[in-house]
Amino acid sequence: QVQLVETGGGLVQPGGSLRLSCAAQGRIFSTNVMGWYRQAPGKQRELVATITPGGNPNYADSVKGRFTGSRDNAKNMIYLQMNNLKPEDTAVYSCNAKVIYTDDYGTYRNLEVWGQGTLVTVSS
Repeated sequence: QVQLVETGGGLVQPGGSLRLSCAAQGRIFSTNVMGWYRQAPGKQRELVATITPGGNPNYADSVKGRFTGSRDNAKNMIYLQMNNLKPEDTAVYSCNAKVIYTDDYGTYRNLEVWGQGTLVTVSS
């Protein structure tokens, strides 16, 4: 009933930029914290950035100064602008959201949702 759809991954050279977008779709009443996570091959998933409903971001130390997260509450969307990309940024990036939605009976329910992931490859 609620899904997250990510777009914007791809192949980029070191030093390049990419912008990821994530749209929350469904019978959403409100969204709480939204964020981006990534998982590199052979590694555990790690936090990249989270953004509160008020727009306050929190970043992993490894991306501070290079990545910028933002959100559009009216559109239930979150973005990640990635600049000065490095090979170690190569990973599958997934968005995450904690939402309140209405089910088929009109009942409000809490749900944590994950996107399907989009691959970002930084290589020359």
